[in-house]
Amino acid sequence: MTTTTEPRAVTGAVGASRTRLEGWDKVTGAARYASEIPFAELTHGWLVLSTIARGRIRSVESAPVLAMPGVLAVLHHGNAPRVSGDYTGPLGSPDPILQVFQHDRVPHVGWPVALVVAETPEQAREAAETLIVRYDEEPHDVAFSAGRPGMYTPENSPMSAAETAKGDLEAELAASAVVVDAEYTTPEEHHSPLEPHAAMARWDSGRLEVVDSNQGSRFVADELAKLFSLDPDSVRVRSEHVGGGFGAKATRPHVVLAAMAATVLHRPVRVVLTRRQMFSVVGYRSPTAQRIRLGADPDGRLRAFDHQAESLTSTVHEFIERSADFGRPMYDAEAHHTVNRVVQLDVPTPSWMRAPGEAPGSFALESALDELAEKCAMDPITLRARNEPEVGPVSGLPFSSRRMLACFEEGARRFGWADRDPRPGTRREGRWLLGTGTAAATFPSGVAPSTAAVTAEADGTFTVRITAADIGTGARTALALVAADALEVAPERIHMKIADSDFGPAMIAGGSMGTRSWAWAITAAVSELREQLALGGGIPPQGITARSDTGEAVMALAKKERHTFGAQFAEVAVDIASGEVRVRRMLGIFAAGRIVNPLTARSQFIGGMTWGLSMALHEEAVRDQASGGHVGADLAGYHFAAHADVPPIEADWVDDPDPDDPVGIKGIGEVGIVGAAAAIANAVWHATGVRHRHLPIRPDRVLAAATAPGGDRDA
Repeated sequence: MTTTTEPRAVTGAVGASRTRLEGWDKVTGAARYASEIPFAELTHGWLVLSTIARGRIRSVESAPVLAMPGVLAVLHHGNAPRVSGDYTGPLGSPDPILQVFQHDRVPHVGWPVALVVAETPEQAREAAETLIVRYDEEPHDVAFSAGRPGMYTPENSPMSAAETAKGDLEAELAASAVVVDAEYTTPEEHHSPLEPHAAMARWDSGRLEVVDSNQGSRFVADELAKLFSLDPDSVRVRSEHVGGGFGAKATRPHVVLAAMAATVLHRPVRVVLTRRQMFSVVGYRSPTAQRIRLGADPDGRLRAFDHQAESLTSTVHEFIERSADFGRPMYDAEAHHTVNRVVQLDVPTPSWMRAPGEAPGSFALESALDELAEKCAMDPITLRARNEPEVGPVSGLPFSSRRMLACFEEGARRFGWADRDPRPGTRREGRWLLGTGTAAATFPSGVAPSTAAVTAEADGTFTVRITAADIGTGARTALALVAADALEVAPERIHMKIADSDFGPAMIAGGSMGTRSWAWAITAAVSELREQLALGGGIPPQGITARSDTGEAVMALAKKERHTFGAQFAEVAVDIASGEVRVRRMLGIFAAGRIVNPLTARSQFIGGMTWGLSMALHEEAVRDQASGGHVGADLAGYHFAAHADVPPIEADWVDDPDPDDPVGIKGIGEVGIVGAAAAIANAVWHATGVRHRHLPIRPDRVLAAATAPGGDRDA
């Protein structure tokens, strides 16, 4: 079987805007999500979470609850089936929160302590809210701050090195004519997908069947098999439609609990998380404290580059928000140092959230670059152009392609950057001060081994099967276009089947690697199918199927720095009397390789930029130091950008070919948020002359900065 991709004449499917294949089903309600699909004899589980931040469970008083109408079971650490945690997955050891009800320890507020299962959701909820759990409480610590005791540099960092260094940093800083030394912070942030987490589990003909809302059905199936010590072939997970994920919808406790309860009751069990529960058990973005030190010659050329990033993790599982990773492919200097440090606190474990590391890291570094440009009396774009690296500053590897400056050139032209007066606080429109800002964006373009199957049907159509996940990105449609181009047929002849673990291993929808990985597997399967069809003999009633596995081809890919790049632009209006900040327009120009479907690609970019606006001005989860829990763990207390907050946003791209790449596709799902908050913060400085180094830029911070003494104030 071949896993190479041969050049084919294209049909025009790839590169042409197409509406989503499932669009009609979604707008008419025909598309059913994990919490909506009916099953015979379905029961309902309601999760009970701890109310203390640290301690032990003394007792679970389940007897009164079991006597309530419709209640079938109360699972907890004293009676739950045993699961295994002794395994290593693709991302390392599992988060212990998946090993639910295995002990009486409580490591944070919101730790799962019981599951009530009843005939109806209403009965389950009433019983769960009635259940009394008693604890032996212990002192807790949830306070995060820069440089606090217990901060450490991780030794075993599976995704990337925790620390990189070259050159004599202190010597180069001392020799620099211009120095920026500033601290930046970002708060705790949450994914908040529109569709809550939901999973149904049942045993069917000896197999554990799960219908879930996830970002990778095979990933979840493999993890369930390991947790329950099952043969991988005896677990099937499906996730046909997903209403948003953003990194939150991997294997989560509700899936494990549904499987547990189905095993105990011998009936299907569905568990749906509430919005408040999602704030505790599905991950979030850690708050960060970042120190940036930049040293440069008078012409803006960097001599010293230092990015130190700190974040928090739980006491039971290590997760690092890799904010310092952002600058590693971006800017070079004689002395270059980056480090990610972390501290363990009595809080839930953070997790992947759209552009993990790059989103908060770009805010700090791209704000600091703007400060350096001001000190050097240089245009911010000129400063970035002066520090464009020839090869990866840390890796030393060549770039597969790097069209960062092309993004800035096109963006500056369309945004009208040349007409900008660089002096801050000079533009006024009535009560509003106006300003513009810019920032760079990047995100790695990775790929992972995947499998796919393509069947030539007797009726002249083709069926593609791959364990891809469409979490609202339009992946289902993009992959149909890739298959149509590879087969040289009209897209209408392609039938896409995705999100079923039975289709075989494939990359999850994450890390901006999904479409790239899946497209490679599909084109490889098509290449094999074309060879079979070339042999002739006609197509039998059951069709002819070819399968691919890109594992060897992915491993043979030349070692290069592969990234999507972009340039962000923003214009803001600031009312210093009320503290209100309004973003008036945004523009993002990206170099993202081969754009499969311009319609959905532009939607992804705009969605990311909208989130960047929300990050800059609104989003902030506040943790109560006394209880260890959140203040306002819902969408009333956790603010994000509403329609009225979002201005006209334009997103476009420049050509970004890579003739050595067998796919040519780069990820676009995450780069849209990168740099957006920095562009807005830089625009606020340009409007007011005040630097805001702490997100979000709330009205009270604007007012405090406006009345504070001094010039360049740290708001």
